[in-house]
Amino acid sequence: MTSALSPAARAEALDALAATTADEPLDVLVVGGGITGVGIAHDAATRGLATALVEQRDLASGTSSRSSKLLHGGLRYLEMLDFGLVHEALQERGLQLTRLAPHLVRPVPFLYPLRRRWERPYVGAGLALYDAMATFGPYEMGLPRHRHLFRRQVARIAPDLRSEDLVGAIRYYDCQVDDARLVVTIARTAASHGAQVATRTRVTGFLREGDRVVGVRATDLETGRELQVRARVVINAAGVWTDEIQDLSGSGQLRVRASKGVHLVVPRDRIRSECGLITRTETSVLFVIPWGAHWIIGTTDTPWDLDKAHPAASRADIDYLLTHVNTVLRDPLDHADVEGVYAGLRPLLAGESEPTSRISREHTVAVPAPGLVLIGGGKLTTWRVMAKDAIDAVVDQLEDTQAPVRSCITDRVPLAGADGFEARTNQRVMISRRTGLSLAQIDHLLGRYGGLLDELVAQVAQRPELAEPLPGAEDYLSVEVVHAVTHEGARHLDDVLTRRTRISIETFDRGTRVARAAAELMAGELGWDEARLADEVDHYLRRVEAERQSQRTATDREADEARVSAPDIV
Repeated sequence: MTSALSPAARAEALDALAATTADEPLDVLVVGGGITGVGIAHDAATRGLATALVEQRDLASGTSSRSSKLLHGGLRYLEMLDFGLVHEALQERGLQLTRLAPHLVRPVPFLYPLRRRWERPYVGAGLALYDAMATFGPYEMGLPRHRHLFRRQVARIAPDLRSEDLVGAIRYYDCQVDDARLVVTIARTAASHGAQVATRTRVTGFLREGDRVVGVRATDLETGRELQVRARVVINAAGVWTDEIQDLSGSGQLRVRASKGVHLVVPRDRIRSECGLITRTETSVLFVIPWGAHWIIGTTDTPWDLDKAHPAASRADIDYLLTHVNTVLRDPLDHADVEGVYAGLRPLLAGESEPTSRISREHTVAVPAPGLVLIGGGKLTTWRVMAKDAIDAVVDQLEDTQAPVRSCITDRVPLAGADGFEARTNQRVMISRRTGLSLAQIDHLLGRYGGLLDELVAQVAQRPELAEPLPGAEDYLSVEVVHAVTHEGARHLDDVLTRRTRISIETFDRGTRVARAAAELMAGELGWDEARLADEVDHYLRRVEAERQSQRTATDREADEARVSAPDIV
């Protein structure tokens, strides 16, 4: 049975952390609740290690909810001759698609437009190598191979692409995933194997005995409770906050640079195409990615040294993306077409003087002091490999303190919701008749929860009103808000509207119309009074307005100043 990340489970996790002692410490304490941190907690727990994870904000509240939402090898890294990284990522892509998370990961076709005849053999050879790297390895590819298309075929597949400017295109496949949902699912899987998960818990210092790190000092940001957490090994998996955690520990070997990536969300009917698009820019690549009833357009790749909690998109970022995508579209997009905008920070290992667009996404594990492990760099697709390498480094430090630790098994442990997914998919008509939910709603829930659909169906059976669509965000059901609190660790309205769902970027009003209704559903589960409920709604509305203001500014600094005018609610 999959563990719920409920309010009670969080309280129990904090009590368990407070109960650790020098004689009975955790084996592993992970700092950071992004994709890297939850992956490490999952790996450690499934190896039989006593494991806990703390996160100062929400699961996936940083980089891991603001990516391009692709599991891919990275064509640009192939051109940079990072063959090892590309092969590794393609193998992980296939593993997640076919075994670990078939309910969350799905194939997505892309067109690579060809403007000159010489590009066909050049790009074709690269994509042939891309497919070969995915094929030769221990895991299934799970995707069709690339195919060459001529101009007439391109016009039929993508009527809104300016095919008259092309000599043809190549269609190839990668995979897509809701990044924040993947993080939450891994966290729930880790909890099911014994990991303690405590969000809104900030590390404020490290405990030491001589040179050895033996734990951390932490604060529960919701109550102010101070904790001392003892652990044999602490793992810094804080992403773009790696340097700050290193400074607290007094031990550091890695330096991480933040690179800002901005994405736009536009309605699906604004671009008629059966496939996504990928095209080159002067500094990177530009993706147009199918996303349900929307397209995601991204991304930028620029250094960011301002507020890390609130990376902000400026008007210049939006103009850059619109300008480049309009070079390939018949009907240009403008600012009025943009439903949502989000900005994230990539944690890149610092190079000497390279621009961030040229720094590799490979990860590094370091042990700067006994009892402390650091991990930096990496990418969403290779989360499982990063976790394995981090725990392998931990094992070396635990050899003298306990029985041998078993090797990594996460390539054989399906994520929560994978079990039962195929059966529930086959039963979708029966479930629809039994619940009164439409087939479209059942398919929507299957694509987000897989076999965990049963949890939501049970909640609807107890409270039939939860089957109603959310007013102002009808693609989602009321039960999804309640489930986010009772099973997925959501504590604030932001958590639900920006990460458990994608309402904040999928509606033109950015979720403001649904904010009150969603907060009322959360209030019943979290015990909010009217004043607290109003504070949550007010904070969300101020956050949306601050983001809108930042997107009207000309520079990063002006955007940052506008965005941080709506601080986090704690």
